[in-house]
Amino acid sequence: MKVLDDQALIAARVRLVERIAAGDVVLSSRIAEAFLNVPRHVFTPVFYRREYGDRFVPWRADDTGDADGAWWDAVYSGESLITEVDGVHAEHAPPEGVFGAPTSSSTAPDLMADMLDALDPTPGARTLEIGTGSGYNTALLSRLVGADNVTTVDHTPHLVATARQRLKVAGFTPDVVPADGTAGWAPNAPYDRLIATASVPRVPDTWIEQCAPGAVLVVPLKGTLAGGSIAWLKKLPDGTAAGRLMHTPAAFMPLLPRTDVTEKGPRFAHRETGHAADRTRTSPLTPRVLDDWTFSFFAQLHLDPHTTRTFTHIDGRHSTTLRTPNDRTTVTDTDDGTEVAWVGGRDLWAPMEQAHRLWLELNRPRREWFTVEVVSTGQYVSLETPAGDAYTWTL
Repeated sequence: MKVLDDQALIAARVRLVERIAAGDVVLSSRIAEAFLNVPRHVFTPVFYRREYGDRFVPWRADDTGDADGAWWDAVYSGESLITEVDGVHAEHAPPEGVFGAPTSSSTAPDLMADMLDALDPTPGARTLEIGTGSGYNTALLSRLVGADNVTTVDHTPHLVATARQRLKVAGFTPDVVPADGTAGWAPNAPYDRLIATASVPRVPDTWIEQCAPGAVLVVPLKGTLAGGSIAWLKKLPDGTAAGRLMHTPAAFMPLLPRTDVTEKGPRFAHRETGHAADRTRTSPLTPRVLDDWTFSFFAQLHLDPHTTRTFTHIDGRHSTTLRTPNDRTTVTDTDDGTEVAWVGGRDLWAPMEQAHRLWLELNRPRREWFTVEVVSTGQYVSLETPAGDAYTWTL
């Protein structure tokens, strides 16, 4: 086992900051200082590495075979670190590993830095973090605004307990609360800053209500498709909020309310009537376009909000299924093109075709061209073209 001394740990954090700065993030001196002074390894003593397919094996610093310091290199590489798979935390996993899908991680530091910079965490700003996770981002916030000003909530009791202990080891004592993140945390409101480290399809009303006028919110937005976005919002004096989408694509894991800790599966029943389709047709659009993050965030704006998506890649062919409570549409690449088959009254692929045509007409608009508005009547994403044409979609 390789153990880093103090000088080597400092050097590792310097390299991490250099890696962040070498990317797309322009680091302010305060954000760089926070990353230089907060150790990441304290908050990720165990994490998963993918062995093959969907098998994940826990990895510790003292594991046999780390004589070359590969574990330390991974921690300070700037990559996202998977800390939970299908509800099983890395420290609880058997040595042979687990099979499943990641459900919690330590976010890639460059994305963390970009979001923290957008948050503008000034000293003394009362800050609410939704999604404590490993506690690493909480520690950075504590360094930036002062631990007494930070409240962080997470729905998983184990994460709350371990993060609280590790924050204390690192010298920080923010208010770490086991709570449903969708409800925020009213006892410590109002907040001057709010940041979420898990995605939501729309901004919960409680988050806006618990922020003071002038507060800044940084919130990952994501529906069923892969291409999520990050909204930068400012609360206005009239209680509404407005802002823009940030340029950074992001696919944060979804925020789960406490009731979802033990509940599995979808929140509504799909209409399943066997494999026979009511109707079929061909399409000029392959389902692979939904894997393109530059398009999928725009496609999401055109989906029914209750839509879910599943997909498979078999023998080089892609098949995507879109479902709502009453409809199911499967889109499959075949030797003869793309086949669309649906059950129910609606062809759910048609809106994707329309969205793709509009996306091309608008010259593949970038995320940062879109504005976001949260008002009493709803939440809206809008785009205005140079010619003055305006488009608005409901979240």
